Amino acid sequence: MPDTMSSEAAQALMPALREAVREAASLALPHFRSGEQTRARIWSKAGGSPVTEADVAVDAFLKVRLSQIVPAAAWLSEETRDDPVRLRSGLVWIVDPIDGTRAFLSGHPDWSIAVGLLSAGQPVIGIVHAPASGHFYEAVAGCGSRRDEAPIRVSDRAALPGARVTGPKPMIERLTRGLTREGADPDFVRIDRVPSLALRVARVAEGSIDVGLVSSDARDWDLAAADLILREAGGSVCDLAGRRTIYNRENPVHGELVAVPDGLLVPVVAALTA
Repeated sequence: MPDTMSSEAAQALMPALREAVREAASLALPHFRSGEQTRARIWSKAGGSPVTEADVAVDAFLKVRLSQIVPAAAWLSEETRDDPVRLRSGLVWIVDPIDGTRAFLSGHPDWSIAVGLLSAGQPVIGIVHAPASGHFYEAVAGCGSRRDEAPIRVSDRAALPGARVTGPKPMIERLTRGLTREGADPDFVRIDRVPSLALRVARVAEGSIDVGLVSSDARDWDLAAADLILREAGGSVCDLAGRRTIYNRENPVHGELVAVPDGLLVPVVAALTA
């Protein structure tokens, strides 16, 4: 298989990828207890963030299965040691086996499995599956976005006042202050923060959230799959200069970001940087 991939070739892979992601979910779900603490084994990684046996099992399964589906692709995952060979590869899988591990641990339903494929540095496939709710978001570059097989689009809101906003409280407060300085009443509808960053972005793509704010320190695996879903639905994940997110750099860590419909990007960035 070549080291780049067309949208047509990516589309042909989707049935196998859907099956792989759903099978991966079946490894995690037995450890998830809705509204209760998981009984899965838990470790602390460097820096103190938790990882469970479910994260490890899903990661190992997907690494094998996705490598079979696209053998030429390199690998970048939250739970696998980074291999710099990815920097020289035209195709790269970017995977978060459980995005929102703390939600998974506590019985909150908003955790997900996120799988993205980069071709020549750009996302060409994005899948975000929320096993606890059963929702399945997906996109192929140039082919639109879908949730549970139905097409989705971002909100058509054209003005920031009254928008449905979610994300870290300090960023929401900055957004509020910036809009107030411009003489507008923010009147935001605050949506509870979505623990899975991939799901937060996907919900902007489906139009149930207008503005998703992302604090610094997000990683490629939190974003790449959902970013494509948002792009194909009429939005994007951008930095505070309005630039789209770049993936598969040597350091896959990002600063503050916004996930918004294209029509809200300029006013959101202006308010945050006022």
